[in-house]
Amino acid sequence: MKTNLLNFDLNGLTEHFARMGEKPFRAKQVMRWMHQGAAADFDEMTDLAKSLRQKLNEQAVVGVPELMTAQQSSDGTRKWLLDVGTGNGVETVFIPEAERGTLCISSQVGCALECTFCSTGRQGFNRNLTAAEIIGQLWWANKAMGVTPKNERVISNVVMMGMGEPLANFDNVVTALNIMLDDHGYGLSRRRVTVSTSGMVPQMDRLRDAVPVALAVSLHASNDQVRDEIVPLNKKYPLKELMAACQRYLVKAPRDFITFEYVMLDGINDKAQHARELIELVKDVPCKFNLIPFNPFPNSGYERSSNENIRVFRDILQQAGFVVTVRKTRGDDIDAACGQLAGQVQDKTRRQQKWQQIIVEQKGS
Repeated sequence: MKTNLLNFDLNGLTEHFARMGEKPFRAKQVMRWMHQGAAADFDEMTDLAKSLRQKLNEQAVVGVPELMTAQQSSDGTRKWLLDVGTGNGVETVFIPEAERGTLCISSQVGCALECTFCSTGRQGFNRNLTAAEIIGQLWWANKAMGVTPKNERVISNVVMMGMGEPLANFDNVVTALNIMLDDHGYGLSRRRVTVSTSGMVPQMDRLRDAVPVALAVSLHASNDQVRDEIVPLNKKYPLKELMAACQRYLVKAPRDFITFEYVMLDGINDKAQHARELIELVKDVPCKFNLIPFNPFPNSGYERSSNENIRVFRDILQQAGFVVTVRKTRGDDIDAACGQLAGQVQDKTRRQQKWQQIIVEQKGS
């Protein structure tokens, strides 16, 4: 079976080439061709010796997921559904803005964490994505988007906020992050790459030590009672533990704040009382808030908070001195908005199995 070179960051690729009897600079060449040149054919890599190209053709592939569908929203948002085998598909979304272009990447086929307001969570869980399948989303989007006339990459920011909990797929996510940051890969700044987590506390500590990129925490509640209901992981890592982990992360983070994401659910977490509880909860954590109007999906059981409730909630936080943004809903017409990514998850039976694995891994951390 041929080796998929997209599964390697530069260190891994260099070791692989050493086993092939090749020098380290060859790994850098191939990495640039794969990620900067979007080359999937070794014969395109014209500065490699013919003998090396022949060896690579015999032993290796640049295996990107196959494109299933591509959609574009009326607001310019683009969404790709990529085939990851056995009828499963994952979605990645590009969001254009005036000052940046952000790509939202998935890390798992489905999700095991069962956050009650999330369409992806309702899909069930199949498996972790490989590093090649994670970075393959950026590969596809980069190939589709190209570069500007000034030779600037259209994708300036990457957020690991698509399908799945990134820190439940730790090793593969870290490999993909290394490729994103490497100058021979995509050359992104650590400040422009964000990992979002629902609060896997031991893995937050591991990420801080391995590859501390910007961190976003899916908070969504101001007290344990509400969060236990809507984010079940909170029962294992309650808010006091989560806030302490956020403080530890900031020691090495590229930004001097944590972004707290907060989906606004009518009557659940959007009252003035909740905003005042939040102020007390995060008083020792440098942070900003991203308020996200809930994006309805069939049979969700939730409604979006009213504009007035969102305004009052935002004003209370701002008056306390916090930076607060209210996320614009983007890509609604192609189901590309926050919390709407569902992809195609054929075998949904592995959620409980994954939960048990997560618990065992955390105990052993």
